[in-house]
Formats: sequence, C-alpha cells, structure tokens
Amino acid sequence: MLILTRKTNESIIINDNIEIVVVGIEDGKVKLGIKAPKEVDIHRKEVYETIQEENRQAANSKSIDIDLLKDFFNK
Repeated sequence: MLILTRKTNESIIINDNIEIVVVGIEDGKVKLGIKAPKEVDIHRKEVYETIQEENRQAANSKSIDIDLLKDFFNK
C-alpha cells in the first residue's frame, strides 16, 4: 500500500487520467474529489462489495426456463 500525505487542494494522479483531489478536511473526515474518464466506475468500497456480492448471487441462481419466459411474454 502506498501512503501519501496531501493537504487541502493537493492531489495525486493515477495512470495519467485519474486525479484525486483533497477538497477538504474537517471533523476527522477527508473530502475527496475524483476526476476520471466516464468509462471508469468509481464506488465507495461498501457499495462495491455489495455489488460484487449481488453479482455472485445472481451468477449462482437457478437458470430460467426459456419456454416459461416465452409463455410469460406472449400472454
């Protein structure tokens, strides 16, 4: 893990196209601004972990009977 020290309005650059800026520091919390291309997904870790778990559950769910699905949409 790389550990850096930054002050308000200072930033770091990742891979030439992602900039993380320290927007503010107050009450023991750091506010970060992230500039990245639109195709880069950015999530808080707890949201990312929830998405991953839901994807695992969906991948392990029982498959859908295609004939039943056809009947459903043809009604």
